[in-house]
Amino acid sequence: MIRTQLDQVALNVVDLHKQFSINEALKGVSFTANRGEVVALLGDNGAGKSTLVNCIAGKLEPSHGEIQINGRAQVFSSPSMAQASGIAVVYQDLALVKEMTVVENLFLNNEIKHRNVILNRLGWLDKKAMLKHGQKLLQRLTNMAIDLNMPVSKLSIGQQQVVALIRAVNVGADIIVMDEPTTALGNEQYNHVAELIRLLSSQGVTILLVSHNLVQVKALCDRAVVLFQGQSVADVSVSECNEMELLALINGVMQDETSVRLACEYAR
Repeated sequence: MIRTQLDQVALNVVDLHKQFSINEALKGVSFTANRGEVVALLGDNGAGKSTLVNCIAGKLEPSHGEIQINGRAQVFSSPSMAQASGIAVVYQDLALVKEMTVVENLFLNNEIKHRNVILNRLGWLDKKAMLKHGQKLLQRLTNMAIDLNMPVSKLSIGQQQVVALIRAVNVGADIIVMDEPTTALGNEQYNHVAELIRLLSSQGVTILLVSHNLVQVKALCDRAVVLFQGQSVADVSVSECNEMELLALINGVMQDETSVRLACEYAR
């Protein structure tokens, strides 16, 4: 699938800082992500990835710096404000209500009210409309067989991951942040999630992928932004780096291209 919107900046993070008491978790993180681009966010434990994601998601307010969505500076004081700006985060725990059905999860906090005026005012939901729309979403976005009336707890981890992604699309997200989405997946389940990521990016959705799996990063991502000790130390094209070079960046071995090449030659 050909993407034609990669020159349109969807997300611009500018000199982002976050201070917790005496600890500065982010020390000036800057990067961009374009429409239809899949950008990996890489870094070792403690590099600042979770803090960065929480700032983008509206869970934390930066101490300094700016987050721009489609060229406009935004201040997120809550996740709902970030969502209203077109941002959705699929965390590692997926945040699905396991006792509820798939269709109920797809429309959670975004339910379709009954068309009848009186029933609408009474808060009745149009379950038939949600089921029909949910079926259309599944048909458009995945060939994975998922029963919309089944409780989420009965689904495989891969199916739950797909449901969480489709829910993000259903709330109108233009930017989706995924936190370690393929950690617990087998090959077949991973392939379904990877196919959906590629499909969404081909439709202009920006994907930020937090991952430690460099093989999958190489397979799925266009660029990689690397954090080290709270700073963004590299922004590289994935096609121009091998896994050893990315690992050297993550470990802070390099600060320039020459250092990376030398470190990788040594590692070989």
